[in-house]
Amino acid sequence: MSGPLYVPVLPARAHAVAAVKKLAPGIRDRMAPLWTLPVVKGEDAGQLEEAVEKDLRRVAGVHKYTSAWLDVPYAALNQAPYGQLLPFYWRHTALRPVTDPALPASHQAVAVECAGEGGGGLGIRIRVPGTWNDELAGRTGALLARLDPGVPVDLLLDLQTVLLSRPDAGKEALRALDTLVPLAAWRTVSQLAGGFPNEVDRVLDRDRGEAERADWDTWHELRASRRPYAQSVRYGDYGILAARNLLRSADDDDRSRYGLLRYTTERTFLLARFWAEKRGETGVTREAARWITGFPDFRGSAASTGDRWYAQCADTTGAQGTGNAQTWNTMGNIQHMTHVVRCLSRGTD
Repeated sequence: MSGPLYVPVLPARAHAVAAVKKLAPGIRDRMAPLWTLPVVKGEDAGQLEEAVEKDLRRVAGVHKYTSAWLDVPYAALNQAPYGQLLPFYWRHTALRPVTDPALPASHQAVAVECAGEGGGGLGIRIRVPGTWNDELAGRTGALLARLDPGVPVDLLLDLQTVLLSRPDAGKEALRALDTLVPLAAWRTVSQLAGGFPNEVDRVLDRDRGEAERADWDTWHELRASRRPYAQSVRYGDYGILAARNLLRSADDDDRSRYGLLRYTTERTFLLARFWAEKRGETGVTREAARWITGFPDFRGSAASTGDRWYAQCADTTGAQGTGNAQTWNTMGNIQHMTHVVRCLSRGTD
């Protein structure tokens, strides 16, 4: 199967960029992130432009040798500074443009133009947070009709949050793909979903817990169907953060009263929460890491940079610090993405 095995949906933030940078090259080469630029704020036009360009430059710098998609769903692309910055990055970097049939025609027009001129193709991200709506098929067809013949197109079916409370997600994905797949000669088709719980309190008992990876099961449900396209559908997820995390502003404070370590096993997320409001949480962070590394599903420090960090964090005699919220997000995503790529590779090699 040509193309990426894995499509992680990542916010264009420092912790996610750091995670991709620190992946082993063999892992990074088998995935293509879908970067989403969050809402960016600035006190004036100059500060806004500086903040947006900082995020774009940071993400583009990770992809000097590999391609990725860049989605900017919360901005008006015909207004400053996006109208100047996005065409440059979509045309002259490895970041491919993304649009959505539900977005305004002005947004679609800029993305379509950049896809034709940049040569990397266009990602069409179709969000299905609940029940599939057949109206989206007509809008998608109209969007495809705007493209010049020969421009590659990628279908990014985004189910958004898929938890145990949404048992029909797989059926809705099949309904959507049954309609969308025949519309174009898609270069790739990916199913994206966020499986990390929105509210961790529901799965915690004394600040420890496990959450089922319902998004992973939904993708396997699709692959097990008898659809002719099923075996070619790529897997994508939102990493170790809840799907709704992308709705947050880029300047929202990542730090809360609690810290949270996350670890991905074959079927679940392990969650270990601890009090982190003040800078004296080293001991409780190490205790949380020891709970994770004590599981039979912990794969050992040699498995990835993230796994090694968990082992070092759990070591009470170690001199290495326990980091902060950015560290926990970075290392958790490194461990998660490495594990997902290896699981997917076992099915193709």
